[in-house]
Amino acid sequence: MPATTDPFAPLTGFFIDANIAPVVPRVIKGADMPEPYRGLLVSDHDMTPTLERFHGGKLHLNVLGQSLRGDEYRRQVVLLDARERAVEFGAIHIHLEALPAAIRQPVLAGKRPLGGLLIENQVAHRSQPSVYFAVLGNAAINRPLQQDGAGELFGRCNTLIADDGRAIAEVVEILPRINP
Repeated sequence: MPATTDPFAPLTGFFIDANIAPVVPRVIKGADMPEPYRGLLVSDHDMTPTLERFHGGKLHLNVLGQSLRGDEYRRQVVLLDARERAVEFGAIHIHLEALPAAIRQPVLAGKRPLGGLLIENQVAHRSQPSVYFAVLGNAAINRPLQQDGAGELFGRCNTLIADDGRAIAEVVEILPRINP
């Protein structure tokens, strides 16, 4: 299945499925993103190893919601560090047919982030960020990110692409507020 033309589709689908009014991201240029978010988000690197370096250890998942229709797997997750602190909210659409058979079950098991599984299993791929944004989180994003009060959150829309050019996944990645 080809990648969607709406980079926010994984996030919008999450809100539609949950019958929640979607948030409205404000698109920004990567150069206008404040630090430390720019250093984490504005690159063609996978977020999992980037966040693992930043937070000093392996990350694991808490799957908030998921659906599987044929080879199309959608899930909403929060990535957590070893102390159970939220380090990313993600809404992702994974094309299982684009993955090697050996990692499809670990993806569906929902213990490790997709990027971590791809790297650990030496699946050649690349990240292709398309949009950087700021958004005011709602309860559906703030609660899993362990955020209190109002304030902008920063994120990106990214596509993971296999060596053969097929989309492995489209993902919307949102970081919690980070105190310098």
